[in-house]
Parts: sequence; structure tokens; C-alpha cells
Amino acid sequence: MFHVELAAIETLFDALSDVAFFVKDRDGRYLAANHTLVRRCGLRSKQELAGKTVLEVHPRALAQTYIAQDRQVIELGCTIRQHLELHLYPNRRHGWCLTHKVPLRDAAGAIVGLVGTSHDLGLADEHHPVYRQIAGIAQHIREHYREPLCLKQLAREAGLPLARVERLFQRVFHYSPRQLLLQTRLNGALALIESGRELSIAEIAGECGYTDHSAFSRQFKALTGQTPVQYRAQCRAGAAGGSQTSRAAASLLASLSH
Repeated sequence: MFHVELAAIETLFDALSDVAFFVKDRDGRYLAANHTLVRRCGLRSKQELAGKTVLEVHPRALAQTYIAQDRQVIELGCTIRQHLELHLYPNRRHGWCLTHKVPLRDAAGAIVGLVGTSHDLGLADEHHPVYRQIAGIAQHIREHYREPLCLKQLAREAGLPLARVERLFQRVFHYSPRQLLLQTRLNGALALIESGRELSIAEIAGECGYTDHSAFSRQFKALTGQTPVQYRAQCRAGAAGGSQTSRAAASLLASLSH
């Protein structure tokens, strides 16, 4: 019965090109996935992905982040909701997504794995009837992310309660204003590191709106799977070896721009 239901769910998710769907066992091996995830792993069929782990099909830095998440779900029974992170877009470019993961339990209630989705963050729906109400806030965040920002103050200036702004953001952008600020600041950090400017990590953090460079480093690693120092070393190695990393970062920033 489980396999029949799983096949039906797979079929539904196969129709969604902007959603990666997956089921894993307790050891992190793929039990099921939709065609979107299979293609993004550089494979041709679901059979090729079955039984593999994220370390075998994803860049190591991303894979290690996914493994840490999976352990939280499988070992602690945690549910992960709307977690902003990087994953693979078509042609194995890096891009933003919102990830959801929940424990998969057997009839006795024991955790036997997990099921999850990662939904691409695309462009905002500019035709949504409430778009104009929050477009100014989104633009202000993107233009002034280097400065200390108070979302409550931005909402007040727009004449809206913060709770309503957050609801409208979810409808139009599919993520919160806080997630937009985090995403925009990280984009700025990636661009500074990739530029090759001789800046310390603390200086990069300061230029991107962070007052605590340790907090910046933690968030950077949580979202990219690497520390800022590791990412800079990778960029420099890539530049020396033909700028492969530079091209990857450029495609990442292009996929994140609005």
C-alpha cells in the first residue's frame, strides 16, 4: 500500500518543474524522487537516483548541510518548515529555495525516514492585486540592505501592520520580509567575496548590514554549506584554475536577481 501511494504522489510532483520532491530512508538514501530532482542531480532516471545519498549527487558543501538537516528530522523527529537555503536549479546552477521536511513514520509510529520538498523561489507575482502595497518595502530592503533595517518601521511607513506585511509577502513573494533581507544581504556578501577585493570577513559583514561578523559567518554557512573563508578560498582556487567558481557564482547571483 505504501509503495502504491508513493507512486501516486511521485506522479503528482513529476508535473512540477519548480519543486524537488524526495523521500529518504533512515540512512539518507533516496527511496523516491520526482523527475525534477533527478534531472537536477544530473541523472537520467529515478532508478539511477534510488539508493544514492546526497553526497553522491550534490556538491559536497550543500550535501553536508542537507545531511545535518536530515539528522534533525530523523533522529530528533523535528519538522523543518520554509527553510531558506541554496539548492540546484536546472543545469545544476545554484539558486534559492524554501525547503520543507517531515519525519516518515511506520504504522507503529517509529521514524523510518523523511519526506520533503524544495520549492524554487522565482520572481514576484507583479500582477497580484496586493503587489503595489508591499513592492516599496521590498525595493527598500534591496536598496538599503547595507544599513540597519527595522521591518516594523518599514511597515509603519507603508501604513500597514507588520503582521499584514508578512502575510502579503507570503502571498506575493512566497517568503517573508526577513527572508528577503537575509537573501539580499547574502547576495551582497557573495558578490563582495567573488569580486576579489581585499576585505576582511568583518568588513564584508559590515558592508552587508551585519553588526556581528560571527553571526554573519554562521548564517553564511547555514545557507551555503561553507564559511565565508572557505568560499573565498574556493573562489580563488577557481580563478586560478580557469574561473569555474566565478562562473558558478555569477549564475547564482543572476538566478537571485529580481
